[in-house]
Amino acid sequence: MFRLASMLYSIIGSSLAGSFVIAALATGHDTLVPILIAAAVGAVLGIPASWVVARAITQNIR
Repeated sequence: MFRLASMLYSIIGSSLAGSFVIAALATGHDTLVPILIAAAVGAVLGIPASWVVARAITQNIR
């Protein structure tokens, strides 16, 4: 399951980080620090999200 979660993280983590950066820019936070914080938060939240998705996929296969 770790390999599947790792593969999913490459998609989910970058999608969440990108979405959070876009949200930060849309709300007017257009300096470096808020953009980096938004990207880091999205990347960190991608870890448990990809683990949950990987677990759901493996449980539905069995």
